[in-house]
Amino acid sequence: MITIIVGGQYGDEGKGKIISYLAINDNPEIIARGGVGPNAGHQVYYKGKAYGLRLVPCGFVNEKSRLLIGAGVFVDPDVLLKELEMIGAKDRFGIDFRAGLITKEHIERDIASENSKKIGTTKTGCGPAVSDRVNRVGKTVSDCPELKRYLTDVPKEVNAAKKVLVEGTQAFMLSNLYGTYPFVTSKDVSASTIAADVGLGPTKIDEVIMVIKSYTTRVGNGPLKDEISVEEAKKRNMQEYGTVSGRPRRTSLDLHFDDLKNAAMINGATQIAITKIDIKFPGNEHVKEYNKLTKEARDFIEKTEKSIGVPITIIGTGPDASDIVDRRSRKRL
Repeated sequence: MITIIVGGQYGDEGKGKIISYLAINDNPEIIARGGVGPNAGHQVYYKGKAYGLRLVPCGFVNEKSRLLIGAGVFVDPDVLLKELEMIGAKDRFGIDFRAGLITKEHIERDIASENSKKIGTTKTGCGPAVSDRVNRVGKTVSDCPELKRYLTDVPKEVNAAKKVLVEGTQAFMLSNLYGTYPFVTSKDVSASTIAADVGLGPTKIDEVIMVIKSYTTRVGNGPLKDEISVEEAKKRNMQEYGTVSGRPRRTSLDLHFDDLKNAAMINGATQIAITKIDIKFPGNEHVKEYNKLTKEARDFIEKTEKSIGVPITIIGTGPDASDIVDRRSRKRL
């Protein structure tokens, strides 16, 4: 069983929470990371402690799972080594020897770039590193002595395993191909590319879970429909801040169903996970059974899955990995 997790909006959907829940509940042999690199942050709340991760898979909370980073990811060794130290996972971690290396020169170029300022990037060096890779002048992690002990062949590992969870970074509406270009990330981050990032062919994928939030946010510049002010977002307890940049996230109260339906189609989503129902509809905090959600919340969930045409099987009701309503055993739409 191979499952891919992708974001369906502009990032910040709560992928870290969903991945950490699945890691604990489904007990995969391998949890592999695809996507761009340290320009995407994921917050994981587990047993009362918060972890901010930019490279190590969020599924680290399952101490039995092997943690891998695929060849399609660009790696800042300083960020990676600090995270491995923080979570104590050095002995079960591996990185594909072909993955791209982010150098200090890449970060300096990113910071100095006028285009990065215009777009509002995280200035973590990912764009210049991707550009160098395309131009065949970039380095790989094999060139970094500090990472040699972790080098492996990720495709061989994931294709040999029976149960794999693949976590994607960023989100569909920031995809370089399908997002709000030019206000996008430096790679495509749809499910097909996330699979290729870790060396999985399309026939290997069993499930694609697209994560959305019960409202919409984005960090940086670019269009956002029906945006509200920071003050209004604070009143509604919806004001958030970027994990990597610390910048205030821009907020829209709405789910934009036409966009989400398109995202589900191109990602080939078989399931949807929705987060922060407890924020959208107070009174649903820490609920773990569907029939104990408020009627307003249930009506919203049912309207959302009918509008997108994909079943909502996982519902987040709080920050902790265990704050979940899991409906995956029910019949599909």
